[in-house]
Amino acid sequence: MEVRRLGQVEYEPTWRAMQEFTAGRMPETPDELWIVEHPPVYTLGQAGKPEHILEEIGIPIVKIDRGGQVTYHGPGQVVIYLLLDLARLKIKVRELVTAIEQGVIDFLAAHGVRAERRAGAPGVYVGEAKIAALGLKIRNGCSYHGLSLNVDMDLSPFAAINPCGYAGLKVTQTKNLDIPLSAHEAGEQLSQYLLQQLDQQHG
Repeated sequence: MEVRRLGQVEYEPTWRAMQEFTAGRMPETPDELWIVEHPPVYTLGQAGKPEHILEEIGIPIVKIDRGGQVTYHGPGQVVIYLLLDLARLKIKVRELVTAIEQGVIDFLAAHGVRAERRAGAPGVYVGEAKIAALGLKIRNGCSYHGLSLNVDMDLSPFAAINPCGYAGLKVTQTKNLDIPLSAHEAGEQLSQYLLQQLDQQHG
């Protein structure tokens, strides 16, 4: 598994690069994790309804091919993309979602924060507030897109949308939970928990 640390990169070219990587995969192509941050952007998934964008606040909106509704990405949020050959790993999509959620839950637990998943609402929650969002695209048995974890960011753009299609859904971040990590540090740690989970699922 190759881990690529791409720093802060524009959303759309990164998405196109994931599509190209996945389309060009061979049976022997190594899986990759990409750790990134994005400048401010709203992404509207395949199920995304424009009415979930409540007001126009000057942040670009990109319609994309992952599952799910609308979410926000911005500096201070770590995004980890999982470019995996699920058939080769012998992991089903549902198991991959569970593994990703568990990786986030384990990462937060290591910092003394109790988090949980919710039936029918992918992602990870601390109390009533969502801290990590998740959306995947599977093409020819391979995944791309992934998850975002709110670390130390301006959360106000979430107020202009119904996050993941849920009106009034609260959001939180690790900084507000007294976890003193930068997005870069959180990405390094979280990626290790994700790799552990993938290893266990595969094992």
